[in-house]
Amino acid sequence: MRRVGVLLLAAVPVAIAAGVFFLSPSDSSEAPDATRTASAQKRSEDDKALASLPAGLAAPAKKELAQQIVASAENSTLDWRTAYAYIEDIGDGQGYTAGIIGFCTGTHDLLTLVERYTKDHPDNGLARYLPALREVDGSDSHEGLDPGFTAAWKAEAKVEAFREAQDAERDRVYFDPAVRLAKLDGLGALGQFVYYDAMVFHGPGTNATSFYGLRESAMKKAELPSEGGSEKAYLDAFLDVREAAMRTRRADIDTSRVDTAQRRFLREGKLGLETPLTWAVYGETYEVP
Repeated sequence: MRRVGVLLLAAVPVAIAAGVFFLSPSDSSEAPDATRTASAQKRSEDDKALASLPAGLAAPAKKELAQQIVASAENSTLDWRTAYAYIEDIGDGQGYTAGIIGFCTGTHDLLTLVERYTKDHPDNGLARYLPALREVDGSDSHEGLDPGFTAAWKAEAKVEAFREAQDAERDRVYFDPAVRLAKLDGLGALGQFVYYDAMVFHGPGTNATSFYGLRESAMKKAELPSEGGSEKAYLDAFLDVREAAMRTRRADIDTSRVDTAQRRFLREGKLGLETPLTWAVYGETYEVP
């Protein structure tokens, strides 16, 4: 999505003890045996712990709600499925933003989506743009994409397999890692959504303004619920850190997706993201009964 200067290849996080240990995709197979063994053991322990927890945001109704709230901020609608065909350059320096979660030509995730989709469906209408997508990755350039790429994206969005590919990539890169870590941190459905929305907006990188950097900063201000801290206090701290990170991009940036949505849910005590919910983004009010 609208990431603050971070590519998605930065790191793959693996939770170790109270902190987070990072392996890059290329390092994971070359890491010392002890490191890989420890990572595998920790993941196995985490899997067992997660198995005993409620589904939370991963429950079908809650996941649908999560997509609606994100869509209210990303596309000014609750009907998130209308965004499969969405594509435009919003002038944020990250090229074209497209699809249900705002995959960007400048932040690697759109390229990864098209590469993975093409592997399964080699004759798709976007495959011919892969050389250009690789060239513009990490920039705001449209070179090799104009004038046909936007039309090709919209046409491909009519194909069910491409819509499914967008869903799968959203879950693989953003939703599943965010919900998993939030549960391990002792957060309920609201906290899981807070992590997910931050992952979408800031990207899953490790620098100070990316998701894992935000989490590290928040942990210095408030104790994790999994370690005995207050869930509300920790989420307040996380949202403070996130809002500050948003303003590093532009001092006058609209932070209503935090201020009048997530903070409102927190003030109302909706730690389980219980409905009905009412919130506002960019001055427009939304309701889910």
